[in-house]
Amino acid sequence: MAASTDDDFVADINVTPFVDVMLVLLIIFMVTAPMMTEGLDVALPKVETSEVLPTEDDHIILTIKSNGALYLDEYETGLADLPEVLTTRVKNAGRQLFVRADKDVPYGMVMHVMDRVRGAGVSDVGLVTTSLPDYASDAENSGVAAPGSKKDNLQ
Repeated sequence: MAASTDDDFVADINVTPFVDVMLVLLIIFMVTAPMMTEGLDVALPKVETSEVLPTEDDHIILTIKSNGALYLDEYETGLADLPEVLTTRVKNAGRQLFVRADKDVPYGMVMHVMDRVRGAGVSDVGLVTTSLPDYASDAENSGVAAPGSKKDNLQ
């Protein structure tokens, strides 16, 4: 029989601290990832029919916030500088422009921006909205006629 000594080398690795650190990092990334993809906070108008925004990198988004501030992607720009910036970043680069306007922005402001967009020579423009699939059924229940419906509001 061989006698064991207290000088034996133990090669086990304690992975519990490693797992704890990885779980904390996972929680941090799960909380911060949605904040990084949101972009600018804009209350988009809700419509019954809309298409999905393309995910390619060949488009630029022009955002009009409710206070009238303009953002090209995440960078703020002025109305006077808009034609020059659009010419270089959209028209010359061959990209498509999408306009995201807050639902509280006056129609005249949106048309003024669209005039500047056309003045820059950008013709491929899309408008970004939020999809509302059950708008007609909600409108029937509330007594308000949905756009395009033939429901009379007389009861």
